[in-house]
Amino acid sequence: MGKTARVPRLTALLAAAAAGAIALSGALPSTAAQAPDPTSSAVPGDLAKAFDTAAATYDVPREVLVGIGYAESHLDGHDGKPSQSNGYGLMHLVSNPQNPTMSEAAKLTGLPVEKLAKDSTANITGAAAVLDAYADKAGLTGEARKNIAKWYPVVAQYSHSADAPTGRLYTDEVYRIIGEGVGAAGVRSAPKKVTPERGAYAKVAPLGAKSATSLAAVDYPGALWNAASPSNYTVGRTQAISAITIHVTQGSYAGTISWFKNPAAKVSAHYVIRSSDGQVTQMVAEKDKAWHVGTENGYTVGIEHEGWVDQPSWFTDAMYRSSAALVRNIADRRGIPKDRAHIKGHSEFPNQTHTDPGPNWNWTYYMQLVNGGTTPTYNFTTYGSGVRVRSAPRLSASIITELPGPTQVFVTCQVQGDTVTAEGTTNNWWAKLRDQGGYMTNIYIQDPNAKLPGVPVCP
Repeated sequence: MGKTARVPRLTALLAAAAAGAIALSGALPSTAAQAPDPTSSAVPGDLAKAFDTAAATYDVPREVLVGIGYAESHLDGHDGKPSQSNGYGLMHLVSNPQNPTMSEAAKLTGLPVEKLAKDSTANITGAAAVLDAYADKAGLTGEARKNIAKWYPVVAQYSHSADAPTGRLYTDEVYRIIGEGVGAAGVRSAPKKVTPERGAYAKVAPLGAKSATSLAAVDYPGALWNAASPSNYTVGRTQAISAITIHVTQGSYAGTISWFKNPAAKVSAHYVIRSSDGQVTQMVAEKDKAWHVGTENGYTVGIEHEGWVDQPSWFTDAMYRSSAALVRNIADRRGIPKDRAHIKGHSEFPNQTHTDPGPNWNWTYYMQLVNGGTTPTYNFTTYGSGVRVRSAPRLSASIITELPGPTQVFVTCQVQGDTVTAEGTTNNWWAKLRDQGGYMTNIYIQDPNAKLPGVPVCP
């Protein structure tokens, strides 16, 4: 949804949460507080140490902690700003009527809620303490604690998902990340292939498993059906559909789906799209009015995209392409012009306080995809996961996006920039990528040459 309210100085409210009263519901009020002091959060170089210390202190596998952190936030605390479901920090400690992880962390660690929300080291510590407590209750002790496969039910409990299929969706994503490894924000976790012991979740059908009922429910053939709570949308419409709204979830895919299924949320969207692979879940029928853009709900279809407005690494090519295909389908079926007057960001509608999809959303590329254009061509394939695309061929340049895994790219030209050492190779040549609008080191392009053959030098 993209709201950018800062964390209020919540005094009594935060104290109540710390005491175990789950008082926070939905987004925090936007009326209070200055931006948190940036010196209160761990700098990226400290995060690796924070994970090491928390894992050792609470006897939680480091891979599990890092996997949860990356699934929730890509290891970014977002300056203490809340998620859509009122979760905080890179481990997403939550205070809402269904998820008490923030108040539990405060009780277990003795740390104040405001510090748990804003300080990344404290946030990691709090999450480790909660996971430790859940593991104890599950009877996970001794050597079994070192077996990552056995932590599956504990991770599922940490999610406090609205139902078992959503819990499985969340936990499967964490184990996918553990399997692929993480390299972000100064934290590295080597790939570790694990066959999870799902326990009771082994009998839970994966979210969106297709049935005759679900196939009849979806408006878009590529979508999985998973209905939002009836408390979070209006049956029917009184206006014709004439516009499409682009949102950013301010949270994870599984977390957003779970929140829309929560009767306390009072918010929903028609579709939710996953960052890593573009998976589409439909939660409200297009004929019904989802609650996603306030006074303009009546004539719009809302599409949520997993991620955060201030973190471009979530906006993958897979997500852009999947979303564009969905928008093209809706527009063609509904007779909506495929232009920026009718396909707009949440912030572009009247009477809004939200900022999504924000400045990191590539509208030019997205609208080219929506309108079909020519079939894109590629000349190279990348390898590795979490490869950063920067605004300039310098390590200090801002990150535009991250490539989620091996993918095809079109390199328009190459240029010499900062020297990079990785994968046992040193190289100062950088590739300029057409579709991502930035530069990546040639080290992660599948070609043995430091300078790519057949690619001109950038002017």
